[in-house]
Amino acid sequence: MRIATITNWAYGATVCLTLASGVVMLMASNADNAERRAVEQRQIFDQLTEEVETDAWSLSDLARLYVVNKDPDALKEYQQKEQSLKGIDQRLLRLKDNGATGEELALLHEGLQVADELQDEQQAALASMARGEERQAVILLYGKPYEQELDRVQNQIDHFRLILDRRAQNAVEQATKASRTLRTLSEVMVGLTALLFLFVLGFILKRRVLRPVVRLSDVVHRLASQDYAVETPNFNQIDEIGDMAQAIRIFRENGLVRQQLEKERDADWAIRELLARMTQRLQGCENFADVINVAQLFAPNIAPGIGGQLYILDRDPWQMRCVAQWLIDDEKQLPFHPDECWAVRRGQSHPPVNGEPDITCYHLPESAANQSLCVPLIAQGEAIGLLSFQNITPETAPSRAYLELMAEALGLALANQRLRDALLEKALYDPLTGLRNRHHLEDKMQTLMSQALRNDEPVSCLMIDIDHFKSINDRFGHEAGDQVIKSVAAIVQRAVSDNGIAFRYGGEEFLALLAGISEEGAHACATEIYEGVRALSLRYGLAEIGPVDVSIGIASYPQHAQSDNLLRAADVALYRAKELGRSRIVSFGMLEAG
Repeated sequence: MRIATITNWAYGATVCLTLASGVVMLMASNADNAERRAVEQRQIFDQLTEEVETDAWSLSDLARLYVVNKDPDALKEYQQKEQSLKGIDQRLLRLKDNGATGEELALLHEGLQVADELQDEQQAALASMARGEERQAVILLYGKPYEQELDRVQNQIDHFRLILDRRAQNAVEQATKASRTLRTLSEVMVGLTALLFLFVLGFILKRRVLRPVVRLSDVVHRLASQDYAVETPNFNQIDEIGDMAQAIRIFRENGLVRQQLEKERDADWAIRELLARMTQRLQGCENFADVINVAQLFAPNIAPGIGGQLYILDRDPWQMRCVAQWLIDDEKQLPFHPDECWAVRRGQSHPPVNGEPDITCYHLPESAANQSLCVPLIAQGEAIGLLSFQNITPETAPSRAYLELMAEALGLALANQRLRDALLEKALYDPLTGLRNRHHLEDKMQTLMSQALRNDEPVSCLMIDIDHFKSINDRFGHEAGDQVIKSVAAIVQRAVSDNGIAFRYGGEEFLALLAGISEEGAHACATEIYEGVRALSLRYGLAEIGPVDVSIGIASYPQHAQSDNLLRAADVALYRAKELGRSRIVSFGMLEAG
């Protein structure tokens, strides 16, 4: 029971005790019968006038309630109330029978007539509501004329009560002298009643208010310090304290939800920072291995608990090859054709919606089909790789947008590396022969000579030139000449592949650097090249190109030259071979001996 209700009951009990003491006083004193009749009449008139007042206001309130809320129950109650009301004459007759004077009855009659007129306006408003004229109904029941008529009814009833009060007061004053002694006794009873009320009120405040308020105050202070782990007291009574306890429980639950949202927000920020850091590291990658290392490091932190695999699209053969995986115990996955992945086919994440039925990518194992997500790596509108995630659940899955952002960053990094490698290959390799070109020679020469100086090892250089190459171009054309160059380059590459590096030095000239090879080893390599070229049988279309010969010059460090003139020494040896009639091998050492 609510404290306000208990308090009202306590006050009611006090009033009742006070009235009882007054009745006892009247009965004990045997006061004037006129005073008793006046008091009885006052009570009867109060009840009757209260009925009149209550009926007038209740009908008005029900009609207004129906107009505002359109509540059919209010309309039904209004109609029942209207039917149960008695007419003006019947009400006045009850008052007349109980001793009301003609002046008093005339005054009340005027008020009842006004109340009936209000009832007619209420009927008109209800009729407007029935016709759908809601605004007209509101104007009728809430307009200023209606309020004035209500005030007029209240004024008439109040005036009627005032006249009755005056008459009752006169009767009481006449009996005051006789009841003075007993009034003192009545006051003593009222005092006792007040003490009883205070005792009851103190008990209520202490047991029903103070103790629960102290407990709730402690909980509120802890919640104010964001200690949402505190347990709220379970006050289930239907009163103000129960309402406060319920409000505090709701506040605590809202705080827990807000705390959880803050944790999720912080987790989102952490993932965004990881994505930004991963993007920065990818920008500094110089090769595919760096990109793969960055992916293996950051992916498990961006998507904790989710296994993944990084695939790169190889063009020859045309397949997706797994280059990295994390948080997966299975062995490295076998390559598969790009068409086996729906994400690569569609160029979008697959499946598009988590939890919805959809076709499974064919490259995935059946056990991981329902908890997987494939995100293609797209660069310039072309799929160049794939991120495949497994073990995705609603509890562990981050936002799909983060996974797609990670795939976008990796795709861009892989595309940049592919473009960089392509540019590097064009810059360092001859497109016709596949050998390194002259631009790469200086860097490689410095590296080999530094290594030779550090390890006290020899370095040899072969300078190779195709004999009478201009005549081949003149007789058979440049395409035939290109065929000869490619054939000779293949022989040179094959001869030095295990011990050195081959370069295309000029138009029909080649150069080979042999690390750790002395003059004798270089001569053996040159002989292999020389004999391999002589053994060629080349044709261009239906024509026989004929035999092809090469002239080779050899120089070795430190036997023939120092680090800064090794190429020049080999070039001098080649020039000497041409002077001697071409198609031969000449070492710089032979020139020194001669």
